[in-house]
Amino acid sequence: MQIGIRLHDTVKCPLEERLSIVREQGFSCVHMALGKTDGLPKDTDALTPGYAMWLKKIFDKSGVDLAIIGNYQNLAHPDESTLAEIKRRYRAHLRFASLLGCGMVGTETGAPNPEYKYDKEANHSDAALEIFLRNLEPVVKDAERFGVILAIEPVYKHIVWNPKRAREALDKIASPNLQIIFDPVNLLHPDNLDHRDEVIEEAIDLLGPDIAMIHLKDYVLEKGDMKAVGCGCGEMDYRRIIAFAQEKKPYIHATLENTVPENAVSCREMIETIARELR
Repeated sequence: MQIGIRLHDTVKCPLEERLSIVREQGFSCVHMALGKTDGLPKDTDALTPGYAMWLKKIFDKSGVDLAIIGNYQNLAHPDESTLAEIKRRYRAHLRFASLLGCGMVGTETGAPNPEYKYDKEANHSDAALEIFLRNLEPVVKDAERFGVILAIEPVYKHIVWNPKRAREALDKIASPNLQIIFDPVNLLHPDNLDHRDEVIEEAIDLLGPDIAMIHLKDYVLEKGDMKAVGCGCGEMDYRRIIAFAQEKKPYIHATLENTVPENAVSCREMIETIARELR
């Protein structure tokens, strides 16, 4: 694995300095969400070739890979004009990633309401999946045109909420440019925590060949709900995930999530310790 970090979880400072700190902390790649990274243009119309070339020079100089650009917009939004703008933003991100030399744009899978909120009955319905796939298909076509992977991230509270749904989405779209971000914690919920290991094993079995990136974080239970925290700060067991990565995806980008600058290095070292023990 090549272990990285979300850029917006690092020290807030100019980009060149930020990437230098990332490198000094022992990370080899970053997950960048323009909308969450202070000091960078983020409007759709700002994603020009010149902006891409400027960013490319900075990343090349830093020695840090830009593993993925995040664009977590709701492709099941019920308002047609809002949805059209969302699709335009995806197209712009995919074109931008292509110009920048970044191979992947990442997204979650939304909710069939404008608030992007969790409604178990609605979000997990077949109708919601149909809406999402209908809106996803043209975005994947754009990914094919630009030669970039669109990677969807299954999340229990969203439309693609379990490994079976993710496999169904992959098979129905049937494009080599649609792949998976594997975030094991996002597949978990108090509803299924009692068989956590089975959920993770099913994800590896059903989605393994199409996993293009891994997200690593931890969780704690608070008042009956799950709170995301940095690796090693909660109850997660990473051994099966790391063993899978080492066996099947040896150079995959794996970015830490929900770290803070003060614990980022210790979270990385914890994952690396497990990886060494499993070799």
